[in-house]
Amino acid sequence: MKKPVVAIGDIHGCAQSLEGLLNKLGPWHGSLFLFIGDYIDRGPDSRGVFDLLLDFAEKQECVFLRGNHEAMMLEALDDGDDFMWKYNGGRTTIDSFGMKWPKDFHGSVYDRFIRDTLFYYETEEFFFTHGGLMPHKTIKENLETVSYDTFLWERNHISFADPNWEKPVVFGHTPVEKPINEPLKIGIDTGCVYPGRPGMGILTAVVLPERKFIQQSYLDH
Repeated sequence: MKKPVVAIGDIHGCAQSLEGLLNKLGPWHGSLFLFIGDYIDRGPDSRGVFDLLLDFAEKQECVFLRGNHEAMMLEALDDGDDFMWKYNGGRTTIDSFGMKWPKDFHGSVYDRFIRDTLFYYETEEFFFTHGGLMPHKTIKENLETVSYDTFLWERNHISFADPNWEKPVVFGHTPVEKPINEPLKIGIDTGCVYPGRPGMGILTAVVLPERKFIQQSYLDH
């Protein structure tokens, strides 16, 4: 029997919410846990999120995708230009680490974690990426022609009625009031870090292939 996949949406520094969701997912321990990216920024405890994920990965099989916020963080680390990252919530991440930035971060376990993240992951039945894919191209054509930025930032598929994809694509990145559950689109960013927005403030997981959604309301007060 194929192992189930549990995909988890954008966490954005909400460590307590993540812990609550992982506790709810206890019945699915032994599955492949796939995290869709955007572990950091905006929320209060990005370091706590990393610590939870690192500990969880010692007990469960995990895949960690790269989000656009991790990409901005790496650009800040490698190029020294951190304006865009800080403008998009990076300051909260720096504060959560309580270390001299960026000197003490380089080469740390957190640095290695981010650099090891993947742009996409594919199984026989599903394709996973943080942002999405160009909807007018097949998955194969996307992999052959698009830049890595597409996997991190793409949003055009959200309103595209009938993508040309060969299988369902699971994605985050674009906050929605309830999970997107369409034949070829599964969106699981339900805006955990935005509890003040109507319908948001929820961290979402989807158990595949049955498309069972498990949710945790925002706990990071």
